[in-house]
Amino acid sequence: MSRTVYVNGEYLPEEDAKISIFDRSFLMADGVYEVTSVLDGKLIDFEGHKVRLERSLNELDMQKPEAFDDLLEIHRELVRANEITDGLVYLQVSRGSAGDRDFAYPSEDVKPTLVLFTQNKPGLADSPAAKKGIKVISIEDQRWGRRDIKTVQLLYPSMGKMMAKAAGADDAWMVEDGFVTEGTSNNAYIVKGNTIITRQLSNDILHGITRAAVLRFAKEAQMTVEERSFTMEEAKEADEAFITSASTFVMPVVEMDGVPVGTGEVGSVAPRLREIYLDESRKAAV
Repeated sequence: MSRTVYVNGEYLPEEDAKISIFDRSFLMADGVYEVTSVLDGKLIDFEGHKVRLERSLNELDMQKPEAFDDLLEIHRELVRANEITDGLVYLQVSRGSAGDRDFAYPSEDVKPTLVLFTQNKPGLADSPAAKKGIKVISIEDQRWGRRDIKTVQLLYPSMGKMMAKAAGADDAWMVEDGFVTEGTSNNAYIVKGNTIITRQLSNDILHGITRAAVLRFAKEAQMTVEERSFTMEEAKEADEAFITSASTFVMPVVEMDGVPVGTGEVGSVAPRLREIYLDESRKAAV
């Protein structure tokens, strides 16, 4: 069954959706995106994703699409039209197309391209991986310097995923100047004693919406949070580790570069945070 997607003001069957070959997202990776989870037919952390989208657009001097103020309605309509109970809504904005290839930005009268589509993920919150944990490898972080902007420049993270797959792992943590930055599509954490440690916000990492919520819930649950850089060596000696993202929520990490983390089994902190996050997010879903 064909999905209904949204392209520049129109709801269309996916096979009829088209944008110009001169769109700058295709030619220059000149675009930004967001991913919002859907649980029980409702959107998780929608407002946080919208705020971050606006920040990304501003950082790149990109115009907001005309439908920016209607994004909640568009998300809801796609969830309804595609009968999504659990899944994801992807949103992408590009600078648009001026009709030919040019390194210089097109004039301000060129309208941005706005595309949204859904992915159906039954049982998204009940992932078997959350019960057994995932394995990661470490790789050199070779991305550009503005990782705080959620752009569509995803080639190196894709390469990292493939490196992990080739090594029999699930994901890769990227390392720069000896310190872990983040996972290929997620924020990274370790747990030592009663302290949750994750890299501080800067241009070096994505300012995760799930990250912000999880850290807030952790503090409300009287857990100690320390935002600082850490090495892979420190991570391998941690009691626990986990990742967060809009599509994985809170996911335990049980092995790094072939070395078990802690006991090599899922610990107690990550599952508790996952439980809190899902409970509280469902309450606030729209």
